[in-house]
Amino acid sequence: MTLNGWLQIIIFCALVLALTRPLGFYLVRVVQGEMTWLRPVERGFYRLMGVDPAAEQGWASYAIGMLVFKLACFLLGYALLRTQGLLPLNPVGQDPVPADLAWNTAISFLTNTNWQNYGGETTMSHLSQMAVLTVQNFASAAAGIAIAVAVVRGFARRSSKTIGNWWADLVRITLYVLIPLSIVYTLVLVWQGVPQTLLGTVDAVTLEGAKQTISLGPVASQEAIKMLGTNGGGFFNANSAHPFENPTALTNLLQMVSIFSLGAALTNLFGRMVGDERQGWAVFAAMALMFLAGVAVLYGSESHANPLLAGLDPAMGNMEGKEVRFGIVNSALFATVTTDASCGAVNAMHESFLPLGGMVPMVNMMLGEIIFGGVGSGLYGFLLFAIIAVFVAGLMVGRTPEYLGKKIEQREVKLTMMAVLVLPLMMLGLTALAVVLPGPMAAVSASGPHGFSEVLYAYVSTTANNGSAFAGLSGNTMFWNTTLGIAMLIGRFFVIIPALAIAGSVAAKPRVAASAGTFPTNGPMFVGLAVGVILIVGGLTFFPSLALGPVVEHLAMLAGTSF
Repeated sequence: MTLNGWLQIIIFCALVLALTRPLGFYLVRVVQGEMTWLRPVERGFYRLMGVDPAAEQGWASYAIGMLVFKLACFLLGYALLRTQGLLPLNPVGQDPVPADLAWNTAISFLTNTNWQNYGGETTMSHLSQMAVLTVQNFASAAAGIAIAVAVVRGFARRSSKTIGNWWADLVRITLYVLIPLSIVYTLVLVWQGVPQTLLGTVDAVTLEGAKQTISLGPVASQEAIKMLGTNGGGFFNANSAHPFENPTALTNLLQMVSIFSLGAALTNLFGRMVGDERQGWAVFAAMALMFLAGVAVLYGSESHANPLLAGLDPAMGNMEGKEVRFGIVNSALFATVTTDASCGAVNAMHESFLPLGGMVPMVNMMLGEIIFGGVGSGLYGFLLFAIIAVFVAGLMVGRTPEYLGKKIEQREVKLTMMAVLVLPLMMLGLTALAVVLPGPMAAVSASGPHGFSEVLYAYVSTTANNGSAFAGLSGNTMFWNTTLGIAMLIGRFFVIIPALAIAGSVAAKPRVAASAGTFPTNGPMFVGLAVGVILIVGGLTFFPSLALGPVVEHLAMLAGTSF
C-alpha cells in the first residue's frame, strides 16, 4: 500500500460525501411531489396508466402494484430476447437467445442483478441491449428507490394506513432522477470516448497489418444507467475493464462515485423524512466504517505479490487479472465499491485476486449489500439490521425495543428475520446442491477450495442481486441458468415483501415519546451496535463456508499449494 493509493481512496470518499446531502435533499423533493418542471409529462404518464397519484396505498396494494409491474417487465423482456433474430436494430444478425438463457437474463435485469451468462457483443442485438437491458436498468433502479422510500415513510408516519403510491413513486423517480442524471452522464462518457452509435462493427488494421473487427453500439447510454442504478451489466463481455466502457482514469473515478452516489444520498433522505438528519448520518457512518474496512483488507491483500510466483518484485503487488491503466488501488477500490452496492460491474477479474482479496467481495455480498448497497435495497436492507440491533438493545435493558419512536414488536421481528434468513438459505443451500451433483460441477474450471469459491461466489452474487462473478464458472447451461434465476428472484422479492410489510406495520403505529430508557439511534453507540450485529450475524452464518473456500486456499497458498 502507498500514500498515493490512499490519497486516491480519500478523494473518492470525499466526492461521495460531498454529493450525499444535496442529492438527498433533491430526492426528498422528488418523492414528495415537489418537483414540477416536468409536470405535464408526469401527468401524461398517469393518464396513460389510469392512475391517480394522490390516491395512496397500503403496503399490500403497494406490493401488488410492484409485482404486477415486474411480471409485465419479465414477460416483455423474455419475449424480445426470444425473438431478437426477427426484430430490427440487429446489424450483425444475432440469433434469438435460447430459452434458458433468456429466462436467466430477463430475471437478471428485472431484479437489478445483471448477472450475465453470455458475452454482450456476441449475443445481444442493439434492440435487446436498449429495449430490454437498458430499459430494465431504469425500471429496476427506480423500483429499488421506491421501495426504500416506502419503508422510510412507514417509520416517518404516525397512525397511517398508507405508505405512498407505487405508480407515482416509480414515475417521479424515473422522470426526475434517473433520466436527467443519465443524460448528463451519457454526454460526459461520450466526451471521454465511450461509443454511442447504432453501427454494429467497425474494421481496423492492426500494427501487424491484420484486419480486426471491433464491436460498437449504444454503449454510453447503457453505461450511464448501469452505474447510477447499480445495475452492472456490461455492453461488452469484459465489462468496465473494456476500453469502450471505461476508457480513462476520469471515467473510472466517475463510475465508482456514481455507483455509491444515490445509495449514499438515500441515507440523507432517510434522516430528512424521519425529521432528524442525524439518523441518516448514523446510517451513513455505519456503512462507511464497513466500507473502509473492506477496502483496506482488499487493497492490503492485492498490494502483495503471489508468493507462489518466484522472482517477482513484491512491490508490484498482484497484477494478475487487472488493467495496467488502473493498477492495484483502483482495481481494489472498484471491486469493493461494486460489491458493497448491488452493482456487479468490474474493472478487474475477481477470480484473479489473492484468496483473502477475493473473500472481501464475497463478504460484502453475504452481508446483504447493505454498505450503501444497491439504490434503495441498501437502505431498506440496513434498516432490517437496525431493527435487529434495537431488538438486541431492548433485550439487554429489559424493555420493548423502539426505533424512531415506533415500538418494535413480535410482528416486525418475525418479518425481519424472514427477510434476513432467506439470503443465507439460498446462498448456502444452492451451493450445497451444486457441489454434490456431478453435472453442475463440470462447469467449474478450478479444483479444490478455489473451485468451491467459484460456486459459492455465483450463488452469493445472484442471491444478493449483485451480478459479478468468479469468471471461471461457465454458467450458460440449463442447470445454472435455472437455479441462478431462482436465486435472483428469491433474493429480491423475498426481502422486498417483508420490508414493505414492516413499513405498513410501523406506519400504523403511533410515535412513542422518547424517555430516559430510550436507546438513542443517532449516535456512535448505535453505529457500533449496528455494525457489530451485522458482522456477528454474517460471521456466524457464513464463516464455515468461507473457511472451506478462500480461507483454506489462503493457508494452502502460504504452504506452497495452488489450485
